[in-house]
Amino acid sequence: MEIKDTYNTIEYSSEELLFKEKNSKFFGYAFPISTEDEVKPLIETLRKQHPNAGHFCYAYQIGTDAFIYRANDDGEPSNTAGMPIYGQIQSFSLTNVLIVVVRIFGGVKLGVGGLISAYKTTAQLVLESCEIVEKTIDIHFAISFDYKNMNKVMRVIKEKKLDIENQEMELNEISGLPMGKIKIKTRKKNAEMIFDIFNFMFEIEINRI
Repeated sequence: MEIKDTYNTIEYSSEELLFKEKNSKFFGYAFPISTEDEVKPLIETLRKQHPNAGHFCYAYQIGTDAFIYRANDDGEPSNTAGMPIYGQIQSFSLTNVLIVVVRIFGGVKLGVGGLISAYKTTAQLVLESCEIVEKTIDIHFAISFDYKNMNKVMRVIKEKKLDIENQEMELNEISGLPMGKIKIKTRKKNAEMIFDIFNFMFEIEINRI
């Protein structure tokens, strides 16, 4: 069975998008994120941009193997805002993305159906305006070796076209001889093969990080 090691997300934050419904204004925004800690500061920034807005509804999904997600109605009737927004994240098959819809009330109540439609439409339009990209799920390894084995390690890295993220030399605490440490990454579908190659090499240690 082929291992799935790609996911879809947005490349950049969207431009502000405005959708109007019965005098209410719905401002839509999409942001690429990788942790939940990024959500609150982004929403706080929007609160400063829209001091007269009554609702800052949002949904996000994070992760590639196991997903973390949340949908927030921010005072709108239950499930009329956050879930319609989240539904569009699912419809576009995206992760590592936050969508915020800011509503400024226009004096006319929209009703449950009208709210669901407005939040869904705003989220859909903002995602349609984004550049959606496919990215690889990468696994990271640390390789440790005595300096004399540097050529063996580098040969594999070159042959397998592995990305080097960090490379340093230090003295082995026991032998006092130069020792190399290299951090690499590879696509998930190749990770087991790469681990085995280095794991079976004499005097070379590999660990997942």
